[in-house]
Amino acid sequence: MQLRGCGTALVTPFHQDGSIDEAALRNLVAWQVESGIDFLVPCGTTGETPTLSHDEWLRVIDITVEVVAGRVPILAGATSNSTHDAVEKAKEVASRPGVDAILTASPYYNKPTQEGQYRHFCAIAEAAGKPLILYNVPGRTGANIEPATLARLAEVPNVLGVKEASGNMAQIAEVCNAVPEHFLVFSGDDAITLPVIALGGVGIISVASNEIPHEMAEMTRAALNNDWDTARRLHRKYLALMQANFIESNPLPVKAVLAMMGKIEEVYRLPLLPMRRDTRSRLQKVVTEAGLVTKPAAPAADVVDFYIYENWLAGPHKIVVHRSSCGQCNHGKGRPAGHDANHARWHGPYATLAEARQAAHDMTNVLIRSECKCI
Repeated sequence: MQLRGCGTALVTPFHQDGSIDEAALRNLVAWQVESGIDFLVPCGTTGETPTLSHDEWLRVIDITVEVVAGRVPILAGATSNSTHDAVEKAKEVASRPGVDAILTASPYYNKPTQEGQYRHFCAIAEAAGKPLILYNVPGRTGANIEPATLARLAEVPNVLGVKEASGNMAQIAEVCNAVPEHFLVFSGDDAITLPVIALGGVGIISVASNEIPHEMAEMTRAALNNDWDTARRLHRKYLALMQANFIESNPLPVKAVLAMMGKIEEVYRLPLLPMRRDTRSRLQKVVTEAGLVTKPAAPAADVVDFYIYENWLAGPHKIVVHRSSCGQCNHGKGRPAGHDANHARWHGPYATLAEARQAAHDMTNVLIRSECKCI
C-alpha cells in the first residue's frame, strides 16, 4: 500500500427518512475510483460520522471496500475521545478485509495535554496493528497536536503520518521539518494543498474531490511531480470551489453541490441543517462558474418539523397535526402563531410525522385527532 496523492473524505449520502442511501454511496465510490482518485477515506468528519450508529459506521466502510475491490487504498475513520473506545474501534475496523489504514483524530472535547495525546495515539497504534494516519483538526477537537509531539509519534510503530488541518502554515512547516522523511504529511485543507506539498507533504485528504475527483487528483499529482504550471492552473480554476466548501460547516456545502450535480439527495442528520439561503446562492454561483452544473439547482427543501394544535374553538377538544411549513397557519417556518392562547395550545416540535401522530394519539382518549391538508 502506498498512501500518496489525493484521497477523498467521502460524504455519507442519506435518504429523506434519514437512512443511509447505499445505492448513492456505491455510485459515488465507483465514480471516485473511475475518476482516478488515489485513495478513499470513508467515515471521516465529512461523512457525518458522529451521527452514525456503530453498525452504520461499519456498513459505510464495508460498502466502500466492496465497491473499491482493491483498486485503491482505503483509509477508514475510527475516532473517539475515550482512549479505550478508540482502541476498540481501531481494532474492529482494522479487522475488516480491505481496510489498509486507519484515520484517527485527536480526542475531542476533553482537551488532553500533549502527553495525553501521545499516550492516546500510542495505545491505538499498539492495538490496531495497521498503519495510522493521525488527524490534527483543533478547530473541531479543541486539541492541537504540536510539532514536537508529532515528531515523537513518528517514531512509534504503525504511526504512518498526519492529516494536518490546523490551518496554521507556520506550524505545518515546522511539522515537515520536525518529522523524519518516512512520516507522511497530508494537507487537511484543499486550498493549501500546493504549499503543503512544496514544504514536503505527500498530498491532500480532500473535501473538494467529492465534487471534482479527477481535477483534484490531477492537481495533486502535478505538484508531486514538480509540474507546478499545471498544478497552479488547476488550483486557480477551482480555488473558489475549495473555499466555498467551508462557507458553512462541512459537509453542508459539499453535500449541497453533490445534490446540484445529481449525485445524492441533499439530506443531513441533526444537528446539521440545510444551508442558509444567502450562502446557498453564493455556492450556486461558484458551482455554475466552475462548470459543475449548467444552471442553478432548486434549493433543498427546508427541514420540516411537525406540531400539534389543540384547537378548542374548532370543536370538542379537536387536535390537528401540522407541518412547520404549512401555509394555512400564516407562520412560515417554526411554531405556528396567530391563535388565541386561551382557547388553543401548540405542542412540539416533533422531528417526524410518526412522532407527532403518536403524541396526538397519546394525549388523551377524549381528544379527536385530525390532520391539516399540509400532511
